[in-house]
Amino acid sequence: MLFRKAKISDIETIHKFITYFAEKDLMLARSRSSLYECLREFTVAEVNSEIVGVGSLHIIWEDLAEIRALAVDESYQKRGIGRGLVDAFLAEAIDLEIPNIFALTYQAPFFEKCGFNIIAKEDLPQKVWKECINCPKFPKCEEVAVFKVLKI
Repeated sequence: MLFRKAKISDIETIHKFITYFAEKDLMLARSRSSLYECLREFTVAEVNSEIVGVGSLHIIWEDLAEIRALAVDESYQKRGIGRGLVDAFLAEAIDLEIPNIFALTYQAPFFEKCGFNIIAKEDLPQKVWKECINCPKFPKCEEVAVFKVLKI
């Protein structure tokens, strides 16, 4: 298995993953435009040159980053790919000297297995919510906030 930073040629596959899970109400949808704008945040997981998982690490502030758009092909789930992506993002945050990482998720038990703690969304700084205003689920967000302090 290979974890690598995403390339322009990966956008359609990333969009396909996110759209598939968004249509199942398991994550929030993302436009192609937003994926192009955030391409450098994305990491993909490959098995035999096929992308089987995606996700991104979005920097919020000097001390805070968010894991976003984490998705693994259903036929590859429960094989450590999601965990591998999370570990890659944690390592990236440590390299960038960002001590805190969070996610807003419908899959809180998965993140708890990765060492995150559930927190009240209201405990996150207001900077986190700048994109929420454009979300179709705003203000009735059902995502759970998970948070992890990293050892820098």
